[in-house]
Order: sequence, then C-alpha cells, then structure tokens
Amino acid sequence: MQGSILIIWLVVQSLIISIPFGYIRQNYSKYSFMWFLLIHLPIPFIMYLRIKAGLSWHFIPLTLGGSVAGQIIGGALSRRRKQNDKTS
Repeated sequence: MQGSILIIWLVVQSLIISIPFGYIRQNYSKYSFMWFLLIHLPIPFIMYLRIKAGLSWHFIPLTLGGSVAGQIIGGALSRRRKQNDKTS
C-alpha cells in the first residue's frame, strides 16, 4: 500500500512540475530551441524525485506520462487564457 501511494505521489508531482512549463511553452513557436528546452527542462527534477523516492527505472514510463499530461494541461490553460483575453 505504501509503495502505491509513493508511485501515485511521484506521478502527481511530475504532472504538477510540468504544468508551468507547458503553459510557458505555448508562447514559443513549435520546434524552436526554447520550445524544446521547456519540454525537457522538468525531466531532471522528476528524475531526482524518482531517485530520492528509491524507485527503479521501471517507473519512468509512469512519470513520463505524468509529465506529458502536465505539459498538455499547461498548454491548454495557456490557450484558454489567450482565448478569453481576446473575447474580453
């Protein structure tokens, strides 16, 4: 049970860490250097959390999924904010 909570905590943390990067990433053109950097910048932080939690490399796909979800959510929030600013 405690291991499951740790895994869920790590996936949620990777999602939360990636949301701001996805939000900022929407301001840059696709495939630019900053776009690429903002996608990959949260990965070392997530790796650090996984290693400190004592989880093996087998959990990388779960944390990667959380990170991708955070990027998507952050991008969607940025697009929604821009859309609301245009209508106001």
